Amino acid sequence: MFKWLLLIVGIVLFYLWFKGKKQAKVVNQETSRPNPTKAKAVSEPEAMVLCQHCKVHLPKSDALTMEDRFYCSKEHLHVVDQQGWVGDALWRISPNQDIRPDNMTPDLVVVHHISLPPGGFKGQESSQYIIDFFQNKLDVSIHPYFEEIGSQKVSSHFLITRTGKLFQFVSTQNKAWHAGVSSFLDREKCNDFSIGIELEGDGDTAFEEPQYQALAKLMAKLGNIYPQLQVAGHSDIAPERKTDPGKFFDWKKFQKETGISSEKLPFGLSSR
Repeated sequence: MFKWLLLIVGIVLFYLWFKGKKQAKVVNQETSRPNPTKAKAVSEPEAMVLCQHCKVHLPKSDALTMEDRFYCSKEHLHVVDQQGWVGDALWRISPNQDIRPDNMTPDLVVVHHISLPPGGFKGQESSQYIIDFFQNKLDVSIHPYFEEIGSQKVSSHFLITRTGKLFQFVSTQNKAWHAGVSSFLDREKCNDFSIGIELEGDGDTAFEEPQYQALAKLMAKLGNIYPQLQVAGHSDIAPERKTDPGKFFDWKKFQKETGISSEKLPFGLSSR
């Protein structure tokens, strides 16, 4: 009887040993089997991007995005970079530009107004026509006025729309075709040494508050790079041809919001 009892106990122990060994084998197989989720995580690390301003690499999730560009900080987003581009502007590069003369640094801002078609901004969103015009893409069949100007090749460095959006077409380091035949304090060819800023408007309508705010912010950015900037209207440098920015541009408001000294406004603060 005792022998049979030992035999039964032995069989039970062998069974438990065999079952445990089999389970361990299964566990080892599961452990050694590739985990597709983990493999994917290892093979696909977070994308890295380049700061447009300082060229430092950083994870995409940490970057500030402006259109298809990336910035490592607000400081770098809201300034003029080393190539002459404003980070928080909408970039629409114009072919109508030249290299500035050697050793020429801009020291003048010229304020303009533009509306395509004339007065068109009053009834519709028309700033896209200005963008198309500066990029030589204006569809002349849309409006009779466009047929008159369709062959012209012009640009400006910046455009501020009625809602305060800021567009940039030309680097501040390059020459935009905005001033034409002009003279500033006996210096000819103002395009060579100036930065052109277009305000969407027609000269017969007051400009909007968001435009003054955007203009003040832009002037602050430009002033950090070009501290010697003076400011004039297109009518000041081409008085026989131009009237912009016109009598509704508030020069006193402009000075107050920008903090620019009177010495840098050689034509005064009176509307003209």
